Amino acid sequence: MSQVPMTVEGEAKLREELKRLKTEERPRIIQAIAEAREHGDLKENAEYHAAREQQGFCEGRIKELEGKLSEARVIDVKQLPNTGKVIFGVTVSLVNCETDEEVRYRIVGEDEADVKAGKISVTSPIARALIGKVEGDVVVVRAPGGEVEYEIDKVEHL
Repeated sequence: MSQVPMTVEGEAKLREELKRLKTEERPRIIQAIAEAREHGDLKENAEYHAAREQQGFCEGRIKELEGKLSEARVIDVKQLPNTGKVIFGVTVSLVNCETDEEVRYRIVGEDEADVKAGKISVTSPIARALIGKVEGDVVVVRAPGGEVEYEIDKVEHL
C-alpha cells in the first residue's frame, strides 16, 4: 500500500467531511427513503429513486474518504527542521524571470490542491521542479504552455 502525503489541514478537512456525511447526510437520506417507502409503489416513486441515488453517492464518497485517510501520511511541516529547502508543505514565493511577476504557492497533497487558493499538488510540474531547491535558485518549469524560469525568492515553513 502506498502512502500519500497530506498536510495536517488537509487531513482535518477530509475528516470533517467524513464526519458530516456519516452523522448528518446518511441519517437524512435514510429518513428520506423511509418516507418515500410509505408513499406506496416503489416502481414509480421518484422520491424513492432520488433518495436511493443520493444514498449511493453518499456511501461512495464515504468509502473514498476512508480510503484516502487510510493511505494518508500526514506531514506537519512545522515539526520538521527548517533547512531552507523546498519540501512538501512549505510555502514558496517565486519570481518569474521574464515578467518579474511574483507568485506564492504552498505545496500540498493532490486532494488539497487549489491553484486559486495558492495550493499546488506535490506532483505538479512546478512543485516537482522546486522540491529540494533553496532560496535564490533558478528553476525551469516545464509546463504545458512551454518552459518558464522562476527564481525562488522565499521558502516559508508556515
